[in-house]
Amino acid sequence: MTAFGRLTAAAASLAVLLLAVTGCSASGSPSGTATPTSSATGGATGTITVFAAASLTSTFTELGKQFEKANPGSSVTFSFAGSSDLVAQLTAGAPADVFASADGATMQKAVAAGVTEGDPVDVATNVLAIAVPTGNPAHIESFADLAKPGVATVVCAPQVPCGAATAKVEASTGTTLTPVSQESSVTDVLGKVISGEADAGIVYATDVRGAGDKVDSVPFPEAKDVVNTYPIVAVGQGANAAGGKAFIAFVTGPTGQKVLRAAGFGAP
Repeated sequence: MTAFGRLTAAAASLAVLLLAVTGCSASGSPSGTATPTSSATGGATGTITVFAAASLTSTFTELGKQFEKANPGSSVTFSFAGSSDLVAQLTAGAPADVFASADGATMQKAVAAGVTEGDPVDVATNVLAIAVPTGNPAHIESFADLAKPGVATVVCAPQVPCGAATAKVEASTGTTLTPVSQESSVTDVLGKVISGEADAGIVYATDVRGAGDKVDSVPFPEAKDVVNTYPIVAVGQGANAAGGKAFIAFVTGPTGQKVLRAAGFGAP
């Protein structure tokens, strides 16, 4: 073969090689445009375990659905309970990727226990309200009415955020309640009112709103002086740290804040 022929053959071989490399890059390489990137699918995959205050049940359940839709391949599982109970579970080693508390004091217990990662971020606020059975048969008109003889009032236990807030209102108004029961979560309090087991219960304004026509609300002016702030934080005991951080970003972002505002939560 002449020198010119050898040069022509080499050039042809090089062209074939370049074409093959280009084809592989387009169809199989991570840098190829045909391969979906993490940003195209939302980035979060796998199961994300979230521990959240009972008063966040409705909103976080909705946010979980929206998060999964925005992040194909992800699944959000929730454990809703009184914030203090959740901290006890986390301290005992329960696996979770995210923790959302109904107040800052309870969140600080989790931080002090060393189960959190990074700094908590405030996502919402809430105030107390009096829930009464539909029609208000006991004729409750004020916070002071809850202390009247014969009125069956249910409150959260003192260690629960809604219970601690109730105690602050008692102190500021000089009213001493004698509840027929102290519950471990605000949803338990609401349940007793709905079932007719109590004449009234101290819950959050969002709980009354979410219950619809199952209860009536008796707002009281002293509630504005006791505002609970809800923080959220990553937890280092789960199996999906990246997913947990993505969920926190979702809750603190525009979608999460829109859902929380629609449910009656205030801005942090």
